[in-house]
Amino acid sequence: MKRILVVGAGATGGFFGARLVQAGQDVTFLVRPRRAALLRERGLRLTGLGEDEVIAPRLVTAAELDEAHDLAEPRDLADPYDLVLLSVKATALEQAMDDIAPAVGPRTAIVPLLNGMAHLTALTARFGASSVLGGAAKMITTVNGDGDIVRLAPLAVLDIGEQDGRPSPRTEEIRTVFADAGIEAGVAADIVAAMWHKWVFITTVAAVTCLMRGTGDDIGAVPGGADFAAGVLAESAAVAGAAGFPVPEEQLAATARTVTGRGSSLTVSMHRDVTEGRPTEVEHVLGDFLAHARTHSVATPLLDLATLHLRVHQHRVERSTPARA
Repeated sequence: MKRILVVGAGATGGFFGARLVQAGQDVTFLVRPRRAALLRERGLRLTGLGEDEVIAPRLVTAAELDEAHDLAEPRDLADPYDLVLLSVKATALEQAMDDIAPAVGPRTAIVPLLNGMAHLTALTARFGASSVLGGAAKMITTVNGDGDIVRLAPLAVLDIGEQDGRPSPRTEEIRTVFADAGIEAGVAADIVAAMWHKWVFITTVAAVTCLMRGTGDDIGAVPGGADFAAGVLAESAAVAGAAGFPVPEEQLAATARTVTGRGSSLTVSMHRDVTEGRPTEVEHVLGDFLAHARTHSVATPLLDLATLHLRVHQHRVERSTPARA
């Protein structure tokens, strides 16, 4: 893989991008001006497990990328990238698509690592199915107040695949690039199904932990907690099954352990966003999931309640956030 553009240097893109840089890959991070200034000052820092790691990333902003494309210089910025790793919040997808347009050529592979499924449709409509792969990342990281990437657990898994499920040389090349960087990477035989299965996990854990304001250990320890979590998981699994993507039993069992297991402290980013008073991806994760439930006439009273709760949180956060000039 000759040139890689990582869009976003947050919890997901920052971690994967850092590992690729450390493995000697040609990586550029596309970031906002404020993030660029912080990274130039402090470097891209990984912390949380073992010794802290710092890299000096190559950075570009959308304005710089667009200007280079218009002027066809400097050559390294103006040329299309071989791989675009898209790791932004779903709320930033529309802007991100505009930002990466100058970097996308006829042979560019775009691998999105967003929650939910709607982004796959949007990216395909914008850049074409031949340019957009499916991607599903499983990791537990966050960004602290200093802008450093904090690893909360060792888990770091990446699955990719062509949308139509066919094997291809480029998916194997991309898998090898990540594997050589020490990342557990695989090519899924059905990446769309893998993304749906992750969506069920994210939806279930977000709904249970955000509504209950606790971890699986907290929820499973109280009367009714395990039954409530099992009910949410059953609704999520029913939606996926009705959509044509039934979740394997072993994955359902693993999700159940996460939301009710004694000693389970695992949460998802939406739970951290809620507890810290930040905006969430409620519409892109739960809202869109419920739209599929309605399409397939699947009743989801518990997911409806969790989504309402998160929408109220979102409304409160948006109302209290000053408008940007």
